[in-house]
Amino acid sequence: MAALTFKEGVEQWRAQYEAGLKAPGGWLAVAGLFWLHEGDNAVGSDAQSDVVLPAGAPAHAGVMRFKSGVVTWAGKTLKANSDDEAKLGSLSMSIIERGGKTGVRLRDPNAETVRHFTGCVWYPIAEKWHVMAKWVPYAQPKKLAITNILGMTDQEDSPGYAEFTLSGKQVRLEPVIENAQLFFMFKDSTSGSTTYGAGRFLYADMPKDGVAELDFNKAKNPPCAFTAYATCPLPPKQNTMPLALEAGEKKYGKH
Repeated sequence: MAALTFKEGVEQWRAQYEAGLKAPGGWLAVAGLFWLHEGDNAVGSDAQSDVVLPAGAPAHAGVMRFKSGVVTWAGKTLKANSDDEAKLGSLSMSIIERGGKTGVRLRDPNAETVRHFTGCVWYPIAEKWHVMAKWVPYAQPKKLAITNILGMTDQEDSPGYAEFTLSGKQVRLEPVIENAQLFFMFKDSTSGSTTYGAGRFLYADMPKDGVAELDFNKAKNPPCAFTAYATCPLPPKQNTMPLALEAGEKKYGKH
């Protein structure tokens, strides 16, 4: 089997990314976010519930107990920011911690955002947006103050920075590490016009031999572009690129 061309490789990545968005565990299925209070939190489709389920779910489905930082459902402990899930028919609930608060993220594979998804919109693929950047590691990880879309701020470790020239401009981007990859949050002069206003994300393999390979054809929207119930981190100010990065994903729904 012949190796994929550069264009085919990016097209394959984009197709997999879009399939992931639409999957039952994808961001389009996120249909609610509920912050827990200490003690018993009622779960059900009754509007007075602490965790409100979609119509058609039981009015009183059970109790999510939050005590001393531990969440339990039906006697089972649900670990925050993990793959632990509580299932209710096709619905699933997972626990997140953000800025010292603990919440329930509800996923519904039949959510309106899934049913009405119109597909991602992309810039044309071009090799000029594929960059072999100089990687400069920090002697000790640097703390970056990363604020999310809800205004909560966490201190995250940055291992170094990527430096490169693009469209005649010198660029330096500081990532954090997520799932053993470099995770770049950035803005550029297309942000808010042709691309999502809050910025975009790019993941890259860990650097090798002083080089970080960045393919901005794979720059993508944060989950907040697709659901109102995500807690997307915002790019730190120093990650604003002094150019129009006409690569990767455009604003959702803008054809």
